[in-house]
Amino acid sequence: MTELPKTPSRIAASLCDPLSYAEAHGLHNDFTWLRAHLPVSRAEVSGFDPFWVVTKHADIAEISRQNALFHNGDRATTLTDAGADAFVRKLTGTPHLVRSLVQMDAPDHPKYRSLTQQWFTNQSVRKLEERIRGIARAQVKSMIEHGGECDFVRDVAVMYPLHVIMEILGVPREDEGRMLMLTQQLFGSQDPELNRSRQVILDMAEMVKQLQAVVADFSEYFRKLTESRRAQPRDDVATVIANAQIDGRPISDWEAMGYYIIIAAAGHDTTSSSTCGAMWALCEQPGELEKLRANPSLIPGLVEEAFRWTVPVQHFMRTAMEDYTLRGVPIAKGDWLMLCYLSGNRDEEVFDAPFTFRSDRSPNKHISFGTGAHACLGQHLARLEMRILFEELIPQLKSVQLTGEPRRSASTFVGGPKTLPMRYVLN
Repeated sequence: MTELPKTPSRIAASLCDPLSYAEAHGLHNDFTWLRAHLPVSRAEVSGFDPFWVVTKHADIAEISRQNALFHNGDRATTLTDAGADAFVRKLTGTPHLVRSLVQMDAPDHPKYRSLTQQWFTNQSVRKLEERIRGIARAQVKSMIEHGGECDFVRDVAVMYPLHVIMEILGVPREDEGRMLMLTQQLFGSQDPELNRSRQVILDMAEMVKQLQAVVADFSEYFRKLTESRRAQPRDDVATVIANAQIDGRPISDWEAMGYYIIIAAAGHDTTSSSTCGAMWALCEQPGELEKLRANPSLIPGLVEEAFRWTVPVQHFMRTAMEDYTLRGVPIAKGDWLMLCYLSGNRDEEVFDAPFTFRSDRSPNKHISFGTGAHACLGQHLARLEMRILFEELIPQLKSVQLTGEPRRSASTFVGGPKTLPMRYVLN
């Protein structure tokens, strides 16, 4: 029997450690080594079921395109230890705390996706450009009023896409703070500065209990919104979800709540992270700001490079439904695979000088939005929001620089900058 390629134990443990993602430099070094020596390897970490570590851009895309062969729903869709997995299964009867588009496979996935897809097409979001530009100008004005120094995460990037997606969803402005807090608790569940208890959580099952409470708070809010939209429908996504039917029957309460949560949370958090990633890069590479000021037509390139550079969704898990051979490595039916987007977006075979941020990078075949049937529903909105913000902001900025050490959130799943202290000189 051929010996399976094994992820070095130190690297395997690092992939399961949220702090590795906060200190991303070391993890990037590990991924670089894996791409060169063990592009597909089997990680065995105490407390976790074994999983395959997939690090190459082409392999991640190959798996992502084959949705019938590699499922989202049969096992946990994000890296979860055995204790937490058992707790969730006991709680819900499934591997998932929520069931959103992310946890669905065909035939459910295309049916549920089609409910709101029309709201997020390129053509549909472009109709929002004037309204989004008004929100962007207000955020830039607020930044200017800070007087040349701010934390870009807290003072600019977090609130901007939050305003946009909450308008589309139908959540009133006065409830946005609550949505932001719950989102940070959801995606920052492994980070002691963001999670619900504001403590270091060593036990993943305890983390799941906190997540359960976050989901319950989201659900309580959205049940009330559902009742309101059924009584008085409006032109918003909440009305679509509240009154949705699949195959002639109303969707379940559980699936409705999952739908609300994925749009309410992922609909702004990943965009704000990429916006911060772009500004972080401009602070560290002042020549990029000069290029953009001289040639604003590069701003869409800045946006794409920010998605590649920041990689807010750092991994997803897939489950093999049949035996499969990947890069000569035998994957068995039922095996769990970790698609490492952080690694794929630095693949030397795809990106020239992958550790250099370049607004003029072309082509830019990043995989931050995924590939195949599960490609991000909101990617056109995210691109539009970021382009508009930087079109409004770049002409105002003469120079930018860091005033302290930016920090990323400690999270294996969704992460990005959580502080970005900076100073800026205005025109």
